[in-house]
Amino acid sequence: MLTKICSSFLYPGLALLAMTLLCLSSSPVHAGKVREYWIAAEKTDWNYAPTGTNQIDPQSDLGVWGKTLTYTKYRYIGYTDSSFSQPIPQPEWMGILGPTIRAVVGDTIKVHFLNKADIPLSIHPHGVMYDKDNEGADGGKGSSIPSGGRYTYSWTVDRDAGPGPDDPSSVVWLYHSHVMAEEEINLGLVGTLIITAAGKAHSARNPAPRDVDQEFITLYMIFNEENDEESGLKHAINGQIFGNLSGFETRRGQRVRWHLVALGNEVDNHTVHWHGQTVLDHGRRTDVIELMPASMISVDMTPRSPGNWLFHCHVSDHMMAGMATRWLVK
Repeated sequence: MLTKICSSFLYPGLALLAMTLLCLSSSPVHAGKVREYWIAAEKTDWNYAPTGTNQIDPQSDLGVWGKTLTYTKYRYIGYTDSSFSQPIPQPEWMGILGPTIRAVVGDTIKVHFLNKADIPLSIHPHGVMYDKDNEGADGGKGSSIPSGGRYTYSWTVDRDAGPGPDDPSSVVWLYHSHVMAEEEINLGLVGTLIITAAGKAHSARNPAPRDVDQEFITLYMIFNEENDEESGLKHAINGQIFGNLSGFETRRGQRVRWHLVALGNEVDNHTVHWHGQTVLDHGRRTDVIELMPASMISVDMTPRSPGNWLFHCHVSDHMMAGMATRWLVK
């Protein structure tokens, strides 16, 4: 084949055509799919420490942060179809996070949004491509959906929404409500999108990356529940404190991808630390990842030693306030 191509340089047009055909035949081409999601915003109660105890240090209590644990929140809830009658269960480690929206570069995402809450809300995505009416913010048709209202957002997963040349095979983006963004994020209206590179998904049906065995998502954020009073500053991982978030379980030798995100204010500067293991961050070996508000970072690990390891923010006063949980390696 290459001999024929080389000889065809006598005919430049034929050479160009042959090289084009060779590239097309040897490169996987992703036929984009339309991936539909049904997501509602709902008012609910949220408990930051359902056990009522300090699961990191059972000899200690929850300090001032245990004075009040349950507050009125708003959450994104995923459903199976347009009837919005059957919620989709989530892993316990996801905590307060909304449903994970997955797609592959080349896809189109359609999110059918129903506002079941009592205030105007929206869904604003990071990373993907959209027009003004699908921005979920700043004046387009989808920027403010009234209580009881519905809206279908359409987002394009172009090349610039997917992994870059030095990224892993999937990357994470945030989505959140953006009518009064700073208030609605604090209310709990936060979720993530995970975009897989073309040719890297399990299958056309399953857009998760095939080169990892597990993916975990963590939101590091201080929820402000009591107008800056210390007792109401909930230093949470996925909305829970003092080790009450559970379910991070894996095995030695598994290929694990951690998607780390943060939101909040200037105090939300976090140093995410795993005990017992290191991760690869764009080729850099480390066991601490730095996060600032609206940071989105995806890192890989292969657990090497069994144990029930600490997973926490290494900022001293954040540790004291309970921004910690554990991850289990079997």
